[in-house]
Amino acid sequence: MGLSPAAASPESKAVNVQAVLNAHPFSRYQWLIFSLCFFIVLFDGFDTAAIGYIAPSLMAEWDVSKSGLAPVLSAALFGLAGGAMLSGPLADRFGRKQVLAGAVGLFGVACLCSALALDLETLTALRFVTGLGLGAAMPNAVTLMSEYCPDARRSIITNAMFCGFPLGAAFGGFLAAWMIPYWGWRSVLLLGGTAPLLLVVLLLVLLPESVRYMVAKQYPAERIRQVLSRIAGASVQGVRSFAMTESKSVAPGQHGLAVVLSRSYWLGSAMLWLAYFMGLVIFYALVNWMPVLFKEAGLDTRTSTLVAALFPLGGVGAVFFGWLMDRFNANRIIAIGYALTALSIWWIGQEAGRLGWLVVAVFVAGTVMNTAQSSMPALAAAFYPTSGRATGVAWMLGIGRFGGIAGSFLVADLTARQLDFSTIFAVVAVPGLIAMAALIVKQMASAPARD
Repeated sequence: MGLSPAAASPESKAVNVQAVLNAHPFSRYQWLIFSLCFFIVLFDGFDTAAIGYIAPSLMAEWDVSKSGLAPVLSAALFGLAGGAMLSGPLADRFGRKQVLAGAVGLFGVACLCSALALDLETLTALRFVTGLGLGAAMPNAVTLMSEYCPDARRSIITNAMFCGFPLGAAFGGFLAAWMIPYWGWRSVLLLGGTAPLLLVVLLLVLLPESVRYMVAKQYPAERIRQVLSRIAGASVQGVRSFAMTESKSVAPGQHGLAVVLSRSYWLGSAMLWLAYFMGLVIFYALVNWMPVLFKEAGLDTRTSTLVAALFPLGGVGAVFFGWLMDRFNANRIIAIGYALTALSIWWIGQEAGRLGWLVVAVFVAGTVMNTAQSSMPALAAAFYPTSGRATGVAWMLGIGRFGGIAGSFLVADLTARQLDFSTIFAVVAVPGLIAMAALIVKQMASAPARD
């Protein structure tokens, strides 16, 4: 397939890299990039959720109370916030690939060391370091993937890649339920550290730098052509200059946080932060505490873990949302998802003592909640221009992580107040309504179109 007329600028004869991506079918090389990013996010989800699944074992082995467990549950979330907020500006300045490989290596080593911890304080410190790597990996995987997508399929492909996170979190639950009785809770962390370190080798060898980033930073045309030729074949051979277009102008030399907080983007940025923050209040409140809450409601440890693992598994619905986002108003689609999230979380609280309906409620709630939450990075990636995309996605994820911290402490506080099962879930449902309102405001503010 040849390049479209829009692919080249008449004045400079420079080939527009986004037009190249739009004009050609999604290639095997792009599927390779997708696979590598998918596994980054998969291992991110596994390592993030692992602490919740081993929590009952920690309480039993180290004689830790529920309130005493809150610091170790939230330690990684502080790291996640810091890692995301630091890595975005670094990736906008130095590139996506380097930051990604370093981040995956960091959380792999830290998780491996966590398996050797002998006390709660050491484990808490190592979970913080793990979080730094996890926080840096996620936004840059999303950013790099989105920058290799054709415009018409960006949301569905990015969402499909991001499904690795809830799948990794759910996979961790099923593995924990099987592994802990045989090898103890440390085996879960050993696996969570070893797999990412193997992935780092593949990233260094196979993962390319973002082609849009290379154009923005004026990399040599030969290097850009080498990557594009694996997507567009002979149609880019001999091209001596590459360019790209953005839907909205950015001040010369402006990049990173300066773009995110500029007049054109600040309100949309704030609403993205608020919506993602509230979504993670729900996610971490439930992922970290559902096994404990279900056990207190009368289920045994293994059943509690298995039922709780259904919650993150539902995130595969993000592929459907991605399809809808590519065809309809993305803000409204995700806002509807958060409204349904609030309703379904409330439903879980009504099913204590009825295992069959509890399983259904948890799966439905997980599907709508994780579908909405997993769609947010694609929404953010489409919102920002190339010069601020990594920072925009990373800061949404980073600030949102404080919602995860709040969620972890929220349930600890609610249980300390001796609220009953149904009331706890009713309170946890409220952030879904706030996230819905934030996206409605973002839409009403007439946010810039995606590039």
